[in-house]
Amino acid sequence: MSTIPIIALDVPSADDALEMVDYFGDLCRFYKVGNELFTAAGPGMVQALRARQCDVFLDLKFHDIPNTVAGGVRNAAAMGARLVTVHASGGRAMLEAAVKAAGTQCGILAVTVLTSLDSTGIGEAWGRVDVDVSAEVMRLAGLAADTGCHGIVCSGQEAGHIRDHFGDRLATLVPGLRAATGATDDQARVVTPEGVAAAGARYAVVGRMVTGAKDRRAAMERVSEALA
Repeated sequence: MSTIPIIALDVPSADDALEMVDYFGDLCRFYKVGNELFTAAGPGMVQALRARQCDVFLDLKFHDIPNTVAGGVRNAAAMGARLVTVHASGGRAMLEAAVKAAGTQCGILAVTVLTSLDSTGIGEAWGRVDVDVSAEVMRLAGLAADTGCHGIVCSGQEAGHIRDHFGDRLATLVPGLRAATGATDDQARVVTPEGVAAAGARYAVVGRMVTGAKDRRAAMERVSEALA
């Protein structure tokens, strides 16, 4: 199974986002709308993408009490989002509420450990030392599977282990793609497109290595070929 590429619309306005979508055209029909764009353009951004026959990954990473998260997810599904993120660390009741609210047309992805965090960063945030990142990802993935989530968000370094353990039960979405010789920017656990494909990830978020390239279409073609 080929890994599905999702271009990150990490831009400050709807005009910037739609210019990018129109530029890529049929090269990509799946886009990520995150906090920066959603807080600028709102639900209309999701509706504009759907009007262009594009799928939408709404990456808002909900983390709140179950009823509040359920309300947000329900609205996201009604907008037409195909994938929505919530934090796995929100707990069992929150994940169950999100899955129920999403219905059958929208998949819940549980965020395990952000790819900007390494063992030290997790330890500082969670008050622990000697944190095994892979073990934490696996533990939270188990919670996501138990609560009926469509999949999880993890780094490419853990995606293969998730695939080996859960098979098709959990889809994996991997952000933080970088070229083998590229800068990692604010990511701590990155992977190449070839590494994502080898790990069997279902989805891969493509950001700066394509959107920041001199020839963005050529860069996207190379990434799509690698993921396939």
